[in-house]
Amino acid sequence: MKSLRNFSIPLLVLLLATAGCDEQEILQEVPLDFASPENSFVTINDFNSALFSLYDLTRLTLSDGEHRPLDYIYGTDLGYNGAQQLNVRFGSYPATLTPNSDPARFHWQQYYKIISSANIILSRVAKSKLTAAQQKLIEAKAKLFRGHSYRNLAHLYGGVPIELEAVSSPKTDYTRATREQVYQQAATDLEFAAANLPGINQVKDGEITNLAAQHILAEVYISLKRYPDAIKAASVVIDDPNTALMQGRFGSRSGEPGDVYWDLFRRFNQNRGAGNTEGIWVFQYEVDVLGGVIRSSSKEGPQLERDCAPRPYAFPYKDPSGQTPFLTLGVSDYTGGRGIGRFRGTDHYTYGIWGYDWNDMRNSEYNFVRDVLFNNPKSSWFGQKISDHMAMFRQRTDDTIRNFYPYQSKVTTPGQHPSELFVDPVLKTLNASATGTTYTDQYLIRLAETYLLRAEANLGAGNLANAAADINVVRARAKAKLVTAAEVNIDFILDERMRELGVEEKRRLTLNRLGLLYERTRKYCNGHPTAAKFGVDVAPHNNLFPIPFSEIERNTGAVLQQNPGYASK
Repeated sequence: MKSLRNFSIPLLVLLLATAGCDEQEILQEVPLDFASPENSFVTINDFNSALFSLYDLTRLTLSDGEHRPLDYIYGTDLGYNGAQQLNVRFGSYPATLTPNSDPARFHWQQYYKIISSANIILSRVAKSKLTAAQQKLIEAKAKLFRGHSYRNLAHLYGGVPIELEAVSSPKTDYTRATREQVYQQAATDLEFAAANLPGINQVKDGEITNLAAQHILAEVYISLKRYPDAIKAASVVIDDPNTALMQGRFGSRSGEPGDVYWDLFRRFNQNRGAGNTEGIWVFQYEVDVLGGVIRSSSKEGPQLERDCAPRPYAFPYKDPSGQTPFLTLGVSDYTGGRGIGRFRGTDHYTYGIWGYDWNDMRNSEYNFVRDVLFNNPKSSWFGQKISDHMAMFRQRTDDTIRNFYPYQSKVTTPGQHPSELFVDPVLKTLNASATGTTYTDQYLIRLAETYLLRAEANLGAGNLANAAADINVVRARAKAKLVTAAEVNIDFILDERMRELGVEEKRRLTLNRLGLLYERTRKYCNGHPTAAKFGVDVAPHNNLFPIPFSEIERNTGAVLQQNPGYASK
């Protein structure tokens, strides 16, 4: 959707809306030729512009760039920082997760920016001259963003302050609500959104809908142990006649070798406009247009390729003729594009979860790349597999930790990078401007996850047969071995989420809400000798983020309690 892809509005405009003179003051000038508190929220277009800012902020927090969005996967049971960087990207928990660290501060501030902006919209819409229907729609959209933000804050930090009013002057007496109270507030907002947002067939690609609200609400209900309500909310999404798991080949490369799971992640295939009935909420991206992905900038788009794909172009080894078998530039093929090999998957993610059924479609050669062809035409080994010469390419630690390792092809776009990035369009070598951006729209919510949420709710309610049935809908699409009711537990569901979603998932949110980040990361990441060497030293208190010290320090009117295990200063 072009309006959602290409528009963002500075928060300053929204914040200005809370300032201004009291109605009783003498000066009542109303500027007509520039934005002001008096004229910023008048028409429906004004409110939509403010809502576009919430889309933009949410996308920035969860998807844009190579730093903070990837906080959700680094240092989890999915993978670790293989670049030996102890002080960033969760290379070492004691070094990177402190009350003064960027991860703790950024996510807190971003979610409260969204909440503050939503509160401003809500305070203005109630006093506007919009029709009742327009007011309700604006309220529903703002409450979805606010409820989603409170849900994520509760997952990450536990109990946090709840603010439901627009704040126009400094406030320094915040106290923490309980985690349950924060989830309750999220549920209240999301219930209103679910009841009043339009259906998924009534909106343009990328817009939020009642089904997005229901999906998020189902997860909140699970957090509140309201399992029957969670099942009901998830069922609304699953049973909607406009949604279905994709079962057959479709989209931009459906005529090439591959499978339906591979098609889900090819360029231009994520939205309903492409015939995709599985995407529930999809972040929209355009390349090098105002408001879209601007390479080499703060809005460089999703960077999954950069961090998660390997870098075989860095191998120093040569064939018998003296040529490097891999081209020394990144290539738009299965070797990983402009990946730099920083996020290394755990053995559990890479191998362990597939032991249940190695022939699972999601583990096919198209979807989990485990072998690649040498791509240098000058090499005597051109077209041969790296596996045919594996001993040569396993001489140093970096060879298997960074230069080449199994990875999900969904992080890159082999053969589909924008043409202007090619140094040589025949070889498909990529120039430095490619940066490692993943040039596809990005799923935030996909129907397959809704099935797995309902399975989790059924597990919580003691309905193991129903939980297995939900999991098996997802597994059947992957032509994988079906699970029995007796095999279903939370670890199986978490493994299934890993198989289906992988790095697509904001894994830290899932593990934090379940209180299992420490247990699963220590078991599957810290237990790996290389991961331990590179500092994945997670501790029990890391199941929650610390409250940023800057927030504690400025809250002089009340005590903002720190989470256990973290320093108070």
